Amino acid sequence: MNWDQVEGKWTEFTGNAKAQWGKLTDDELTEIDGNREALAGKIQAQYGKTKEEAEQEIDAWLDRH
Repeated sequence: MNWDQVEGKWTEFTGNAKAQWGKLTDDELTEIDGNREALAGKIQAQYGKTKEEAEQEIDAWLDRH
């Protein structure tokens, strides 16, 4: 699966994202609206990760879906 597919079906993926990154609120997930960079930024802010770490987590999450 590629990010364009996730972006197009973001509403369906918010539950999976919430399960992966439980510190993200429903409002934040709605705000992200499928934007990968916004997701990475929220992961960085909530979990204190670097951009590279956030991107790696997103890639791993994407590979599982």
